[in-house]
Amino acid sequence: MRGLDVSAYQETVDWAAVAAGGASFAYVKATEGTSYISSRFSQQYDGAAAVGLIRGAYHFARPDKASGSAQADFFVDHGGAWQPDGKTLPGVLDIEATPGLPTCYGVSPGATVHWIASFDKEYRRRTGRHPVINTNTSWWSQCTGNSSALAATNLIWIGSWTGTPHPLPNGWSTYAFWQTADSGPLPGDQDVFNGTEQDLRNLAASGTYTPPPAPPAGAWPIVQQGYSDRQVTTIQYLLNAHGAAMSVDGSFGAATHDAVVAFQTRNHLTADGIVGPNTWQALITTVKEGDHGPAVSAAQAELKAHGAAMSVDGSFGAATHDAVVAFQTRNHLTADGIVGPNTWLALVN
Repeated sequence: MRGLDVSAYQETVDWAAVAAGGASFAYVKATEGTSYISSRFSQQYDGAAAVGLIRGAYHFARPDKASGSAQADFFVDHGGAWQPDGKTLPGVLDIEATPGLPTCYGVSPGATVHWIASFDKEYRRRTGRHPVINTNTSWWSQCTGNSSALAATNLIWIGSWTGTPHPLPNGWSTYAFWQTADSGPLPGDQDVFNGTEQDLRNLAASGTYTPPPAPPAGAWPIVQQGYSDRQVTTIQYLLNAHGAAMSVDGSFGAATHDAVVAFQTRNHLTADGIVGPNTWQALITTVKEGDHGPAVSAAQAELKAHGAAMSVDGSFGAATHDAVVAFQTRNHLTADGIVGPNTWLALVN
């Protein structure tokens, strides 16, 4: 299930277009610390609900300011309350770095864990539910000392723009929400919910649910509009191998999105413009020595990204064959020099 999160940075959101664009849920920034209330909260929160989206509110944590319990009260009092109405998601504690401020806000790992626990305790006292924790693994590992203290009670919303939710913070084996990119076809940040539409409705109705397992670390990555990385370069080459005529610039913009949608439509896939497992497996083309074209360039670009010293020239010669064999050997694959499904999967991860 696709969704988004927005704040006052998104001054005007066309919620009807968001719903038409396939979103099922939205999280809206309500507060930060104990002095900031988003000027756009009411418009965004009510606007999302008006078009049928399930929505919730989030609080941006400032452990360097007031206590966790005081910030939980401020959040609940200014839009963050949860109620079992079937359309309101549990509140979120968004805790991550702020550019320009000291690392971990100058707070020790032990004090940070205590601060989060204080917020959690007060939010649960006020609403009857634990808040969802929104963070990224790097910040969590550094700033909480890699704590697992809240994993048994709080759902995690993981921020990861690498095409995979892994690695998850210590203690969590799966996630409820995943922020996959900071831009894309929907306004604001792009998110997915780990479950079905009924799971999402159950979460809104009861304030809790059990997420299914996360995809394995070696699964096909999820790549979408807003990404800029080597996986996008590979996708663009592979789209060209299937008849697209596009620039290979490593930036997943509107043109790449449209090319993906066209490819998905031709191949009877869900035409959402997101390159997930099914689209990857339709895109990849087995290439071997003697082959030429964009699919070979895609394999060469990936090999180069993995450390091979080679040209990306679209010609599968002896040097490319040897680089494939070396890559396969390092990754415990059949070292046959042929880039087939298993080798492609290892290359794009």
